[in-house]
Amino acid sequence: MGLMDFIKNELIEIIEWVEQDPRMVMYKFQDKGNNIKYGAQLTVRESQMAIIVNEGQIADVFAPGRHELVTANVPILTTLKGWKYGFQSPFKVDIYFVSTKQFTNLKWGTPNPVLMRDPEFKQVRVKAFGTYFIKVKDPKLFFNEYAGTYPVLMIDNIEDHMRDIVSPKFAEALGEAKVAVLDMVSNYTELGTVIAPILQKDFDPFGIELTKFQITSTTLPEEVLAFYDKMTSINMVGDMNKFAQFQSANAIEDAAKNPGGAAGAGVGIGAGIGLGNMMAQNMMNAQANQNAAAAAPVAPAKDDIMKMLKDLGELKAAGILTEEEFAAKKTELLAKL
Repeated sequence: MGLMDFIKNELIEIIEWVEQDPRMVMYKFQDKGNNIKYGAQLTVRESQMAIIVNEGQIADVFAPGRHELVTANVPILTTLKGWKYGFQSPFKVDIYFVSTKQFTNLKWGTPNPVLMRDPEFKQVRVKAFGTYFIKVKDPKLFFNEYAGTYPVLMIDNIEDHMRDIVSPKFAEALGEAKVAVLDMVSNYTELGTVIAPILQKDFDPFGIELTKFQITSTTLPEEVLAFYDKMTSINMVGDMNKFAQFQSANAIEDAAKNPGGAAGAGVGIGAGIGLGNMMAQNMMNAQANQNAAAAAPVAPAKDDIMKMLKDLGELKAAGILTEEEFAAKKTELLAKL
C-alpha cells in the first residue's frame, strides 16, 4: 500500500445515516477519529437534517439532499476555520443527524390527582392519561437546548423528560381552557385540540413540535361520577315528579338502614326529610293539578293508591310524618279505593 492509498483510507469521503432503529432521534456520525476529505459527499435523506459542529459550535445545517463539502457549500465552517480563500485540505468536525419524522403514541399521565377548578363542582381532583405525538421542527435549537452532544438520543429519553413537563402542565392547561369536568368525559378529542396549543409553549424552547395531544382516560371522584349518573337519569326521565319520588324513596331507605347512631341517623333522616317533603308536596301538587284540569276527576288507580299508602308508611317509619298526619292521609286514600 502506497502513501497516497494510506492517506486516502484515513479520510472520510462518504457521510450518511441509514436508520437502524425507528426510535432513534439523533445520531452522531462515527468518524472513528478520521478527518473528512475536502469534497466529501454528505447524503441527507428525507425526514433527516444534518448538523456540522466545529469545536462545540454549530457551523452549518443541511436539509435533505446530496451535498458536496466544499467551500461554497459550508460558508459558516469556512469562516470559523479562517479559510478566507477556500480550503483544499482535510478537516475535522463532528456531524450529527437529526430525525425530523413524527414520533407517535408517546405516553403521559398524572401520577397523582390534579386539582382543577370547575363551574359545577368548584374544585375537583382528576387523574388523566393519554398519548401525544411530537417531531423536531428546529434541529439547531433542538441540538443547542436539549440534545447537546449525545452520540445517540432515543425517543424513550425524550418521552421520559417530556412527561415531566406534560403532567404538571395538564392542570394549568385545563384551567386556561376553562373546560368543565363533565365535558371532559364526552369530549376527549376536542379537549386535546384545545390543550395542545397551551402545552406547545413549553415545547417551543426545545425546538420540538407537539403535533397531537390526546386524552384517553380520566378518573373522577366518586361523588362526581354519581352526580353525572344522576344527571343522565334526569335527562332520561320524562316525569320529574316520579323521579323526585324515586329519589325520596332512596333517601328514606338509606335513613331507615341507620336506626342506631345519632349522628349517622340524623344525617340520613335529615336528607330524607327534605326529599320526603318534596315527594309529599309533589304528590299533593300533582293531585291538585289533576283536579283543576279535569271537569270530572278520575279516581286514582288502585295500584297507585296502594303505592301512596306504602310511601306514607315509609315516611311515618322514618319519623317524617306524625301519627295524626299519617292517619288523616291514610283515611283520605282509603276512601278512594
